[in-house]
Amino acid sequence: MSAENILEVQNVSKTYKSAGTALRVLSNIDFSIPRGSTVAITGPSGSGKTTLLGLCAGLDRASAGSVILNKVKLDQLNENELAAIRNNHVGFIFQNFQLMPTLTALENVMVPMELRREKNVTQRAMELLAKVGLSDRAQHYPIQLSGGEQQRVSLARAFSNKPDILFADEPTGNLDGETSEKIQQLLFELNREAGTTLIIVTHDLELAAHTSRIIKLKAGTIQSDLYV
Repeated sequence: MSAENILEVQNVSKTYKSAGTALRVLSNIDFSIPRGSTVAITGPSGSGKTTLLGLCAGLDRASAGSVILNKVKLDQLNENELAAIRNNHVGFIFQNFQLMPTLTALENVMVPMELRREKNVTQRAMELLAKVGLSDRAQHYPIQLSGGEQQRVSLARAFSNKPDILFADEPTGNLDGETSEKIQQLLFELNREAGTTLIIVTHDLELAAHTSRIIKLKAGTIQSDLYV
């Protein structure tokens, strides 16, 4: 594996078995992503986008083939080792925010840093909330925040553990047009500043166009892989 590639997906397939039948969601997916890239994975519903993201991030295991993340072969790791890889190297942004409802905005941002036993976590979390324009909402709970504000907290949390690679699954999917545009600008701004590799799963072709590469899936296979 080349030292410059942070992610390699090698001939990966994923099959789900249910009620005695097999459903193949991904077939022979093969690509590599250099460190610092911005990549969009697009395609119609059911094309395997979110499944592929889950395999790349170590949230699920491939049925065949290998995923190598930051020089580590994920299919050789146990669940605890996978969790450690995610905590140390990976950031996530989800369509439905995935904030912990019993924690304030500040506490949600602090969680990844506390898991890593970092120091000065309150100060760094406040700095990140300031970057996303939420200094005055730090003590609010998710239910007290709008969708756009919740996604800003999610952005701050995603960058809090200084990830090598950030996976965003439909990050603007639950937001209106104006809010979506603001979140999009923040995402790319924070990403440039941190120098993180960014992989976005999205239906939004306008969002995809802001990345440097678009991988399009169709029926579980790569239909095209274009540099923008």
